[in-house]
Formats: sequence, structure tokens, C-alpha cells
Amino acid sequence: MPTADTQPAQRTDQPGGEEQRSILMDVSNAMVQLFKEQFGRGPTKARSHWAGSDVLVCILRETFTPAEKNMVALGEHQRLRETRLFFQAATEDRFREVVAAIVGRRVESFMSAVDTHTDTAMEIFVFEADAARDESQQR
Repeated sequence: MPTADTQPAQRTDQPGGEEQRSILMDVSNAMVQLFKEQFGRGPTKARSHWAGSDVLVCILRETFTPAEKNMVALGEHQRLRETRLFFQAATEDRFREVVAAIVGRRVESFMSAVDTHTDTAMEIFVFEADAARDESQQR
């Protein structure tokens, strides 16, 4: 059964703890669902973290399908990376939309990576800077 664990970083520029845990849990759950839709199965573990005020990282483990596991066994790591990144690029808009709706901020940049040796994927979302927050920090 997939799990979506979260451990929000201690932050002073984001809403309080419970709200952040909910956002991070919702993003993790959404990533599991998107992987299920995209690859036919979801990761068994998903964990989201804030990395500063404008970056959210979701780490997903045990994401490979049986066919992808066979590619790894055959040593086809580069082919698997290329295939995964192709599918991620094809559905990038959906990833951006879902996360933007959860967080309530526009996704400025989206990056996806996979480590074929450890069956770990990472989805990175960079949000448009919050002008009001940036202005108050400059004072």
C-alpha cells in the first residue's frame, strides 16, 4: 500500500505547521495518483519537502513497473531514464496544474529526475516568487 509521508521543514515564511503538513501530504498523494495514471502503478513511498520558500521536492520510491525492472536487470539504465523523462515531459502540464492547485501558487519551473539504480524518482517544483513576501524581506 503506498504511503505518503511528510516532514515539513521548520519555516517562518510559510503558513503554520498543520496547514503545511496538509499541503505536503496532499502533494505526495497527488504524485502517487499521477504516477498511477501515467505508469499503471504508483510508488510505494512518497514524501514531499519544502526546500526554501519557493521550491517543493517530492521524493518517490519503488516506482518501476515490472517491465522497467526488467530493463534494469538487462542494464538498460539510460534507455529507462530516457523513457521515463519522455513520459514526464508529455504530462508536465498536468503535474504543474495539480501542484499549483494544491499549493495555491503558480509553478514557474518543473523538473523530474529518476535514479534507475535505486528506483527513486524526484519531482521538483519551483514556484513564482511571492512579491509581497519578497518586498517585506527587503525592508
